[in-house]
Order: sequence, then C-alpha cells, then structure tokens
Amino acid sequence: MSGRQHHSNHPSIDQSDRTIPRNLRQTGDADIDLVISTRVRKSPFWHLSVEEGCHEATIYNHMYHPRAYIDPEDGGSQAEYDLLVNHVALWDVAVERQIRVEGPDAEAFVNFVITRDATDIEPMRGKYAICCNEEGGILNDFVLLRPDDDEFWFSIADSDLLQWLQGVTVGNDFDINIDEIDVSPMQIQGPKSPDVIESLIEAPVEDVPYYGLLEATINDIPVLVSQTGFSGEAGFEIYVREATTAGEKVWNPVLETVKDHGGAATPVNGRRRIAAGILSLGQDMDHETSPFQVNLGYQVPDDKEADYIGKAELERQKEAIEDGAYPFTHKLVGLKMAGEPIQEWASDFWLISDPETGEECGYLTSAGWNPDLEANIGLGFVPAEKLQAVTDIPLNDSIYDADLDLEFEVHLPDEYTEEPGEPVYATLAKVPFKPSANPSAREQAKIHDKDDMEE
Repeated sequence: MSGRQHHSNHPSIDQSDRTIPRNLRQTGDADIDLVISTRVRKSPFWHLSVEEGCHEATIYNHMYHPRAYIDPEDGGSQAEYDLLVNHVALWDVAVERQIRVEGPDAEAFVNFVITRDATDIEPMRGKYAICCNEEGGILNDFVLLRPDDDEFWFSIADSDLLQWLQGVTVGNDFDINIDEIDVSPMQIQGPKSPDVIESLIEAPVEDVPYYGLLEATINDIPVLVSQTGFSGEAGFEIYVREATTAGEKVWNPVLETVKDHGGAATPVNGRRRIAAGILSLGQDMDHETSPFQVNLGYQVPDDKEADYIGKAELERQKEAIEDGAYPFTHKLVGLKMAGEPIQEWASDFWLISDPETGEECGYLTSAGWNPDLEANIGLGFVPAEKLQAVTDIPLNDSIYDADLDLEFEVHLPDEYTEEPGEPVYATLAKVPFKPSANPSAREQAKIHDKDDMEE
C-alpha cells in the first residue's frame, strides 16, 4: 500500500447513489506530524490532556482531540482499553460542542429539525437523536439535552451543525436564539464511574437517571451531570459551565478522583465503541447516508404527526424497504475478521471483496482488535443484494440482529494479514458484538422510549 504508486478510487465498488464517492484510495499511514496552530481551536482541557501524556491527536469539530496517552512500551492502546473496561477512564470530549436553542419556540423548532419527537423529552432529560437534510441524509447525531422548558442543548458529533440550524431559521418565524455556549463536557467511563461520580457530587448516583440530568457543583463550579457516554461501559458526562475559565478547576479534582479509583486520562476508545455498535459520524455515516443504511431506522418514527426536515423522503424510503425494494446499493453490517490484531486507528476505508468472484464490493468504515472477543471486528458497507440473497428479512434495523451465513474478504494492510498481499476472511456478525453496561446507541433510544411508556 505504498503511497508512491498511483491509486484509482476503486470504481468497481458501486457508489452510484452518492454524489461524492468515498475516497477509497489506499494511502496507508502517511507518517506526518499534526501541526498545532491557532486556526484549530484548543479545548479548555487540551493543555491538561497534554500534561497527562497525550501524544497523538486528531481534528474533530475544528478542535484538537486526544487519541493516545499511554506509550506503546507501557501497554499503549491495550492498557487504555483495560482501564476502560476494568477500572475507569477520564476522556476530554470538549469537541462535543454544545449548541443551545432557547426561546418560546425552542421545542417547536427542535421538533422541526430532528426526526424523533422532541415533545417527548421532559425538562432535565435527554435523548439520542439525529438531524437529516431534505434528502434524508444524516447531518449529525447527538445527545439532545433539555435543561429547561424553553432550552435545548445539541451535544454534537463532527459536523458544522450550528450554521445549518441558524440557516433553518431564515425565512421562518421561530422565536428563538441559537448559538454555541461556553460549556465543555468530559466523560467518566468504566465500571468504577458510579463510584467516581458519588465521590465528586453530593448526591447518590441513583439521582442521575439514564439519559437524565442533574445540576451539581464540583470544586464550587456549576456543572450538569448526565448518565450517558460513548463507550458501551457504565459512564457519565460532566458538562462544565463557563468552561473557558472554569475547566481546569473541574478537570483537576475529577482526574484526581479517577486516579484514586485506579483510572487515568485516556482517549475515546474506538474499539470498545465498535463492539457496542455505536456509530461514528464521518466514518460510518455522513450527509449522503440514510438512517436506514446504518441501522438508525428507529430514529424515523411512524407516529410523529408534526412535519420535520426530511420527513417525506424518509417515509418514502421506509415504505420501499417494507415493500422489499431496498433503495440503496449498500448497507452497514458488522464483521468479524481474521488477521493479526489491528491495534492502531485505521487510516483508510479498507476494501471488502466477494470471495466467490474476487471483485471489490464494499469497504470497512471502522475496525479494530477487541481483546475481550479475541478478534478483529468492524463495521462496513456491503452490497444490499448480497444480503437480500440470504435472508427474507427486510433490510431495516433487524438485520443487525439476524444470523446470516455470509462471508467476505477484507483487504487489510500487510502488517495485519497472515500472508502479505492476501486478504483475510470475514463473516457477518450480530451487533452489538459485546453486551454493554450501557446499551449500544441503537438500543439506548429504544430502552429509553420503553421506560417512558412504562412511566
């Protein structure tokens, strides 16, 4: 996979339902330095992450985001995984920029821009939700918080949602204000996270319900605590108000308490979130991806009477799928793969081939070695017709839970293959791959809705 040779964009992989095809050129690890500049924003916790040993970073929401702390000779990503699943980890996730919508028409506006029903969210509760464009493409997925009757916070994934939300108001009569606010979250994830939270706030952890919110103070700084996270492990988020000045005053006692419970600062753990079936915007989906391609069909309700952006197209897609006419070339599935352990972040959308024909037919979006499963696991797009050939199940969310006997070949870099230049075999797998203390993103909303109905 040398960068010296010419790479076509693998036209054999059908991307005819995309305006801009995914860049599938296999360029490998470029081995370049990330330039730290004033053009990209630093979070209130960035310097603190660096002090804790952050030595790799990426860009997320125009901000620097830690990707590695522990040196390889000290265990590297394996040690970071162990801290998360057996102890507790502190994550700098200030890149989840907080977009606030407030005003008398806040609920009506939010209900117009998300696919789910915003009127079901009570004050001091939250919900996993998505925004789509008129073509049904996913613009962002986020935890939507409702601190007050007339106030919502979008805790956003990696895209410029602020400008889109502000643009939606042009020509409309919503009585609201929309802007980013000086609130930065950190996550405490892992089985010991409830003990950490109880050591930090003067309230039992039971007072923070699933997707619920609690006003608290840490080191006399007002924060909002929620029982949410991006790991599949037990976890909480602490939203620090006036974080530009107060971030350090919260981070330091939180980190000290995490260390007291055997933990440390680590990066967001990609391998654990894959096992939990949690999707990553930009990797597993983007604005040209329908919810029905990535097992987010449950985000398109049958009973939402109010109009919302993308409703007509999403309802058309849903009807087509129910009639057995899947309207897309590819669908996201889970794969278990052979090969040497994938320990590093994937630098490419690695290609998938049909073992019967040898033809390239799809690509991995997320991949990594899971120590608990002792296997390489991943999410990837494969041809819908291949899935339809082995099942009578409509290609909706339930395909994630089906036992389908289907094999593919995955073209991993040579360092991960058993034989250089040869692909490894992969089989379809149920998602989530591993049970979660907090369910996967797909299951979270279903459980939360079930709890609402029971209440």
